Amino acid sequence: METRRVLLVEDEKSIRDAVVAYLEREGFWVTPAADGEAALHAFSLHNFDLIVLDLMLPKVSGEDVCREIREKSDVPIIMLTAKGEVDDRIAGLELGADDYLVKPFSPRELIARIKVLLRRSHVTDIPQRDFLKYGDLELDVGGHRALLSGKDLDLTVSEFKLLLVLARYPGRVYSRMELVDKVLGYDFEGYERTVDSHIKNLRAKLGDDPKEPRYISTVHGVGYRFESQG
Repeated sequence: METRRVLLVEDEKSIRDAVVAYLEREGFWVTPAADGEAALHAFSLHNFDLIVLDLMLPKVSGEDVCREIREKSDVPIIMLTAKGEVDDRIAGLELGADDYLVKPFSPRELIARIKVLLRRSHVTDIPQRDFLKYGDLELDVGGHRALLSGKDLDLTVSEFKLLLVLARYPGRVYSRMELVDKVLGYDFEGYERTVDSHIKNLRAKLGDDPKEPRYISTVHGVGYRFESQG
């Protein structure tokens, strides 16, 4: 099995060393970075399969690191932070992070979440290509790509999975909790609101007006529906 490469960005040495030890024990190839500037430099040099990113960083903030990486890559990102408020978590996810873990956390839980994200993002073991097309929107499932009028939408792992779940069954209404389960794979306090954040990001990339949606409709009091007519 191919060794997965992880960029770990954490300024607290004790946490950084502990997480590195756990990740290496699980067979990951880890590149540690103690500040945002070092993280961006490492990102420019290597291809990573996943990034674990603390928000409270010296030199360049975690938010700015996430924003800059998202301009260039859809690599899965798990954010670490001491901020525990739901609104803080939502803000991080709206920057493009795929998951969020609040300090103090269990390294075992971090490992579990890393493995979940890597399973969702790794598509080379999918034997067949699968294509969905609605108007000028195309989803290449095997290639993990979404195109609008032939242009790549650059979706994050979670955004692509969310769009795919909805598009598989046009007209079907999914509750937020159903989408949490199908997209994230586990329940966690506040994650129902993260679905709204991902939908907001998706609509922006699709150019979809929530008041007159072509693709994703809000069913008030229930959840979301994909419109097949596109």
